Amino acid sequence: MRRSGWSSAVVLALLAVLAPAASARAADADGAGRPGPLPLERLFDNTAVSDDSRPGEADFDGSGASLSAQDLGAAGWTPGRTLTVQGARLTWPRRQAGEPDNVRADGQAVRVTGRGDALAFLVAGTDGGQVSGAGTVAYADGTRSPYRLTAPDWRTGPLATKVVALPHVNTPGGQLTEKARLYVVTVPLTPEREVVSVRLPRAAGLHVFALSVRSVARGWTGSWAASTSGCTAVGPWTDRTLRLVVHTSTGGPRVRLRFDNTFAAGPVRIGSATVAVQAAGAEARGAPVALSFGGAAGVEVPAGAQAYSDPLAFEVPADANLLVSFHLPQAVPAAPVHRLAQQRSYISEPGDHTADGSPDAYTSVLTSWPLLTGVDVGGGPGSVVLLGDSITDGDKSTLDANRRWPNVLATRLLRQDVVPHYGVLNQGISGNRVVTDRYPGDGVSTDTAGVSALHRFDRDVLAQTSVRTAVVFEGVNDVRWGASAEQVIAGLRELADRGHARGLRMLAATILPCEGEARCTAAVDAERVAVNEWLRDAETFEGVLDFDAVLRDPQRPARILPEYDSGDHLHPGDAGLAALAESVDLRLL
Repeated sequence: MRRSGWSSAVVLALLAVLAPAASARAADADGAGRPGPLPLERLFDNTAVSDDSRPGEADFDGSGASLSAQDLGAAGWTPGRTLTVQGARLTWPRRQAGEPDNVRADGQAVRVTGRGDALAFLVAGTDGGQVSGAGTVAYADGTRSPYRLTAPDWRTGPLATKVVALPHVNTPGGQLTEKARLYVVTVPLTPEREVVSVRLPRAAGLHVFALSVRSVARGWTGSWAASTSGCTAVGPWTDRTLRLVVHTSTGGPRVRLRFDNTFAAGPVRIGSATVAVQAAGAEARGAPVALSFGGAAGVEVPAGAQAYSDPLAFEVPADANLLVSFHLPQAVPAAPVHRLAQQRSYISEPGDHTADGSPDAYTSVLTSWPLLTGVDVGGGPGSVVLLGDSITDGDKSTLDANRRWPNVLATRLLRQDVVPHYGVLNQGISGNRVVTDRYPGDGVSTDTAGVSALHRFDRDVLAQTSVRTAVVFEGVNDVRWGASAEQVIAGLRELADRGHARGLRMLAATILPCEGEARCTAAVDAERVAVNEWLRDAETFEGVLDFDAVLRDPQRPARILPEYDSGDHLHPGDAGLAALAESVDLRLL
């Protein structure tokens, strides 16, 4: 018998080296014999991005078309950059043009860790239409949960829900002036469990660029918010400081701000920012306190992304006005805005005036809220989101008086001890509809009635800080502009289902009467009444706020009571808005 010539010590040493590798291979395989979880970038098998001068380096869709590296760079989407979208941090692949930068979903196991309320995927489809598939999430305790991921097409999907749209598509035959879209889609997780891996769907044409666990904003309550209603031409503002006046609901010992560059085509630079309590007008009570962003004084927010300031020890009073000031050092010709602020804010003369306590430099008045979308405070029990149209937005309420019905509701919550002092987040947009986009969701537009409630629900409700309950109060604009009761009901039912899937308590409010307003015909009123009857009888929502019954004239039920009417027969005045808020059974929240 031939001897190996290897000593036992050598053999033992070799086994010691090989054993961990064998164990790792075993751990990386599941019970079905499939490969175990790997980091997403190790699974990249498709190239989506090409340099404009070398379009043949990429083939995203199987026909040679691809995304432009130059367009991505102009939007602020550079290799390896981490972007925050819908509260989730996602890293654009650290790959150069012509290198594999995404994975075609085919059941791969991806190593992902963390605890949170949702998985966020940066995706696009390439099959010419919406592509969908089922996957699973694995948790550290050995349990799993299913999910369904749906990706709109990168060339034909809705602009209203995209995170960024690029102006060109690269092809081997030349560059096309055509929008290329990328999407962020979230799916729910089992609460309180630690994610260890994600099994992607098997879905031909579904491409994944990045994914992460969206962490829960523990220790924070949303105190103020505003929805982006459109992207409008402004200024242009160059080397100007904006001083926005916003009204808190609940207070706390810490603060952080959220800026959103929603719908934008390019990045925006915030040079510096401060927060202060308002004394009067643009005058601060005390010296404004500087904010930071990742330790820096300012931040660049890429197109479609958002930025949170670092937590700041600052005593935020409840039911009070804050001054949020931020300097825009570079030219801003267009900006995402919430148009109807019902509140005067201010624009400075040239220069960084964020630290000024004095109002002297603020010589122009602004009646919208650009870029700023949220104020969070430390502690608190969580927040209630009010998703609505102009009646929630406060149209026809007194300017600068904070008499919107969400403000009155927030004050009621502060003055009672039956339920917690929830933050109240007003996500009303004047002109908004449940099922139809008014603003298309891309480009500079004069229409600031927003994308539909269905298209903004993920951003304006599910991604809001510490949201626990949502109230949907929309539909009058739908029926006034030709939608049927059946269409509105289908939209409301979908909103309820999507909220419930994320563990939210979902409430709805009946639609107010509007006879006397030009579009509120008898036929429109019949559709309104049908929606309200369904709301009262269905068990789709946990509760219904019967606002119609609160404000209607008993003698003419299709009209608002004169004492509650602002005069246009559509919007309640201050008294009517207060009546809505006073009618809410706080225990429903």
